[in-house]
Amino acid sequence: MSGTSSPGPVPDTLELAALLCSRVCHDLISPVGAIVNGLEVLDDNPKPDDREFALDLIRKSAKTASARLQFCRLAFGAAGSAGAQIDLGDAQAMAKGHFEDGKITIAWNLPRLLLPKNRVKLLLNLLVIAQQMIPRGGVLSVDPLGDGEAMGFQITAAGMNARVSQSVVDLLSSGTTGAVDAHAIQPYYTRLLAEACGINISIVPDGEKVIVSAR
Repeated sequence: MSGTSSPGPVPDTLELAALLCSRVCHDLISPVGAIVNGLEVLDDNPKPDDREFALDLIRKSAKTASARLQFCRLAFGAAGSAGAQIDLGDAQAMAKGHFEDGKITIAWNLPRLLLPKNRVKLLLNLLVIAQQMIPRGGVLSVDPLGDGEAMGFQITAAGMNARVSQSVVDLLSSGTTGAVDAHAIQPYYTRLLAEACGINISIVPDGEKVIVSAR
């Protein structure tokens, strides 16, 4: 995978932590804000129909916030001590809870086994990137490349107007760091995970599909 941007400043550890926190907060602002709005409606002593609408909004938003928190804990958090392993079954549950929203469906074809935590974190972060490549929704198919603890992954993002972001490709490419801000931190963090795992990432457009491979 080749990049075209010139090297930029690399975030230090404090900035990296701050940018990742900003990313997590961004993911949670919408559902938490919806919960607050629903509670404000209830505080206004609404009509029965408005009350039911507010309660439904709170239920759905709380479920979304919980799913996003669980996903972020696994994808960005410590998820156990150094050297810990994570069950791919847990990763599947977190991914489905986070991504499947009526627009996105996940076809998970990985075996259920324990993998080193950074490998699982890499998989979840690659799913975030693949999902962004099908902005109108579609299917994310997750398949194994190899087997055992050295297993890699192939994610096929299929949907209308599937597209590859060159800036994301550049951020994933070793030695081609552009400006890393709160919007760019997730693919940059994915690159760090790939380097820690000794894995190469490739992104290949294929008509209405984009194939993301990590091996």
